[in-house]
Amino acid sequence: MSPNGSDRSSRRPMRRKLPQVLTAGLILATATGCSYNWEDFPRLGMPTPVTEEAPRILSLWQGSWAAALITGILVWGLILWATIFHRRSRTKVEVPPQTRYNMPIEALYTVTPLIIVSVLFYFTARDESKLLELTPKPAHTVNVVGYQWSWGFNYVENVPGVKGDAKTDKNLASLPDKYLADFPENAGGVYDAGIPGDRNPQTGNPGPTLWLPKGEKVRFVLTSRDVIHSFWVVPFLMKQDVIPGHTNSFEVTPTREGTFLGKCAELCGVDHSRMLFNVKVVSPERYQAHLKELAAKGQTGYIPSGIEQTDPARNAEKHQL
Repeated sequence: MSPNGSDRSSRRPMRRKLPQVLTAGLILATATGCSYNWEDFPRLGMPTPVTEEAPRILSLWQGSWAAALITGILVWGLILWATIFHRRSRTKVEVPPQTRYNMPIEALYTVTPLIIVSVLFYFTARDESKLLELTPKPAHTVNVVGYQWSWGFNYVENVPGVKGDAKTDKNLASLPDKYLADFPENAGGVYDAGIPGDRNPQTGNPGPTLWLPKGEKVRFVLTSRDVIHSFWVVPFLMKQDVIPGHTNSFEVTPTREGTFLGKCAELCGVDHSRMLFNVKVVSPERYQAHLKELAAKGQTGYIPSGIEQTDPARNAEKHQL
């Protein structure tokens, strides 16, 4: 058999399989589309934001996708154009004319990616600076403590009947002075220390439950007692690492009541998958009532927030605020 005949025979099985592949792809697409809510499509896979800060993150996500889509359409269009209009069978030329240099085109494909990356960098840096900005005196402060294999929450609050001072409490001594200075005066506080076997009583979801008030700004002060974890509340659209010997922080203002899922987003050991928690957003009145409930259970004061550090190491980044 001639080489050309061999090529034609080898292509026939592929041509027979092509309709089957296209049919399978169409079935898969329609099957998955049955359960998809098209109202969610503009969020491009992101959950519904539940804080004042989350729409900024969603906007950055959507803008990045739009830039990627425009770039993809341009690249795919050029590939298809070259494939269709510069194919060998169209010109019957064995070797087409060769062009060694084309300075305008070379400048274009060098400058264009730099512009794209610069624009993405600008918007990312702008939004990151805004999201990590701390107010002088937040309405509420929660010290989130990560440990293998669960989470603890120190509510730095003035709770009626609870005595103490978060600024001098030995269990919070690992926190930098810049955070201690913003704590309320004589805040005895309450805590909730979770274990992997905890369950949210309303939803049955695993892990302890962090309570937050709707419409009031909350500062999270993130510390770890062992290895690196990551504090991620899914509908906050934001997560931040929880690092031993280094304190991170950010602030949110919840805008919707409900119970939401949270998890550790950093591989932290054998039971990493069990480091789950819940976030319950309630009215400010119900939030204060919950703090009193913790006090009534005897969960007053604070659990150890992190590893022991020397004072120079603890306050090494005080110039950043």
